[in-house]
Amino acid sequence: MSFPLIVALVTFLAIILASTGVFLYLNSREALQIWRRRADGAPTAGEADSIGILDEMKSQLCAVLEWFATMNQPSNVEEARATRRKLVNAGYRSRKAPIFFVGAKLLLATLMACLVAMIPVKLMGFPTVSQLTIYYVIAAACGYYAPGLWLRRAIAARKDSLQRAIPDALDLMVVCVEAGLGLDQAIARVGGEVERAHPELSDELNILSLELRTGISRQEALRNLSHRTDLEEVGNLVALLVQTDRFGTSIGQALRVHADSMRTTRRLRAEELAAKLPVKLLLPLIFFIFPSMFIVVLGPAIIKMVRVLFPAMGGH
Repeated sequence: MSFPLIVALVTFLAIILASTGVFLYLNSREALQIWRRRADGAPTAGEADSIGILDEMKSQLCAVLEWFATMNQPSNVEEARATRRKLVNAGYRSRKAPIFFVGAKLLLATLMACLVAMIPVKLMGFPTVSQLTIYYVIAAACGYYAPGLWLRRAIAARKDSLQRAIPDALDLMVVCVEAGLGLDQAIARVGGEVERAHPELSDELNILSLELRTGISRQEALRNLSHRTDLEEVGNLVALLVQTDRFGTSIGQALRVHADSMRTTRRLRAEELAAKLPVKLLLPLIFFIFPSMFIVVLGPAIIKMVRVLFPAMGGH
């Protein structure tokens, strides 16, 4: 290799290495600035743009839902209250939540009808006008009642999580009360302690604590908790605390007895679910597992019998 070629190659490698070093240095400074902004809580330029776009889309969607809600208003006050109560039970306490929910029902009904209209007529077998109308009505009905089904599942899931969390929270409350804290301080402390394990119950206890701090009477705040959760276990706990507060009995002893009874109830419920398991497994065993076992066990024997006996029978 000649000397000029070596010089050119070394120069080329030096330029590449220098350019790479400058790029990595500038990139590291930019990444360090981004991390500093994130540590300070300030969004970066790209994140700010994305947040702005998302906020704009969210505001537009809210405006559309409010417009649809004006055309689908509840027929009476009781229906509106029932809708708001269900949304509160599902964990949605915003004042506009009932408006968005009612608007979403009509919006989904319209979207489902539009989706059916976009399907080519050839794929639907060239239906008549009456059949096409039935398709539109079915699609619109599915879109209209879908939010109601989702709300029922959300309420059931929230109640189940609250039901699982109450015994653990009661044990913590017993420890706090017996350690010398008052009931209000124990509620606030338990609400902070169970935030990671049971965020739904922590949210409810924090709201209860805020209501107690604002000057609402303890009985009214506890009844508000019972209405928000709409759960039998919470209702029993609220009744216990109200009676204890009214008659001046020991809160720690009452909570300990109630926690033991709830722990027993949870164990009995688990035993009940375990007792129902064989009945629920019966149909899968009959229709899925047993046929597969018969095919695996008896299949080779049947194949061998067919290969051996049928030629012998055919020969006779």
